[in-house]
Amino acid sequence: MAGTQRVFVAQLAGLPVFGPGGESIGKVRDIVAALRLDRKPPRVLGIVVELPTRRPIFVPMLRVTSLESHAVALSTGSVSLRRFEQRRTEVLVIGQLIDKKVRLATTAGPATVIDASMERTRTRDWVVTRLAVRERTGLLTRRSAVQVLNWTDVRGTDLTDLTDNTTLGTQQLLASFEGIRAADAATVLRDLPLARRYEVADALDDDRLADVIEELPEEDQKDLLTHLDEARAADILEAMDPDDAADLLAELPSGMQERLLELMEPEESAPVRRLLQYSFDTAGGLMTPEPIVLTPDATIAEALARVRAPGLTPALASMVFVCRPPQATPTGRYLGSVHTQRLLREPPFDLVAGAVDKEMARMSADASLAEVTRFFAAYNLVCAPVVDDEEHLLGAVTVDDVLDHLLPDNWRELGLGDMPARSRTSARMKGTGRA
Repeated sequence: MAGTQRVFVAQLAGLPVFGPGGESIGKVRDIVAALRLDRKPPRVLGIVVELPTRRPIFVPMLRVTSLESHAVALSTGSVSLRRFEQRRTEVLVIGQLIDKKVRLATTAGPATVIDASMERTRTRDWVVTRLAVRERTGLLTRRSAVQVLNWTDVRGTDLTDLTDNTTLGTQQLLASFEGIRAADAATVLRDLPLARRYEVADALDDDRLADVIEELPEEDQKDLLTHLDEARAADILEAMDPDDAADLLAELPSGMQERLLELMEPEESAPVRRLLQYSFDTAGGLMTPEPIVLTPDATIAEALARVRAPGLTPALASMVFVCRPPQATPTGRYLGSVHTQRLLREPPFDLVAGAVDKEMARMSADASLAEVTRFFAAYNLVCAPVVDDEEHLLGAVTVDDVLDHLLPDNWRELGLGDMPARSRTSARMKGTGRA
């Protein structure tokens, strides 16, 4: 599409639409965009064109060759005459978004959408990237100036804000969950009415629900887990990372905690039981018992294959630990670690034993949160070993677990866009912990 790369949609309303030969097709009535469950800008699907007979039809954006201030041109004069019907996960930018009451992410102040800007991306898609808003003030005060803000700087434009949650089908919600991060899915789930939240949780598969629960605040985690029947709750705990499962179980009554542990498979509950022995604010309470562990006779190629596992977080994939058998934690004698960066510099058929950093410090399981934080800062790490007095590797602490305990209790409720700008380095205080 030649010409304009950014368009304010209010300027398109009523513009004539022409075919490639200059033949008149109709006029622009609206712009159709696909709403997302996360807060990323929605993709423009096409335009609603009103024919001379007043019938509204849909024209995909791929058929639009130019958007000018005086007209819209199409690549073909042959269009579908089927009457346009809006889907539940679509928004009419002019009809539904403009004049929408929203709030600003920075101040939480009320505002009204005046216009929306759509831009063309490198993939040739059009995306609604910016909103022109005017803050709402008192009746006796002068009108505030119009601000053009990024889509992510405005609240009240999500799928659940622009659609009727009571009629949005559970299957449609599940389909919209595909392709978005677990943290974004958790935000959407938390904003749903309680009954709809339970419906979606019941319909999600165990692995996906476990990922989403890990990203929820503690109260919402407990609420969802207690909603599920005991057998499925145990399955969800098995699918969670052991350290997250232990954190969640620690918040439950002791009777329920033990019942769920009994329902879990023994090999899944064993590492969780070990983690429950440590206080939540120690290295033992922060660690995962499932880092990458290799024996000294493993090759560099084997180590890199383990690092490439898709289920690993970037922090866990940053380092492998070399130990004598057994490899499951608590391992045999801990020999040292190898950074992934070092693995990439070594010949693939060499042994990891030759690349081991034996001098790198390690933490004890009872190291406090403050000690763990200083350890990470001193050695510029994103992952660090936890070793007992007999030189057995117990697990590894990752930087994301440290940050989780340094941020305020309500950081998940606030979301990324609503976090205050001031420093967030004070350790969070909890009423209960793992003992």
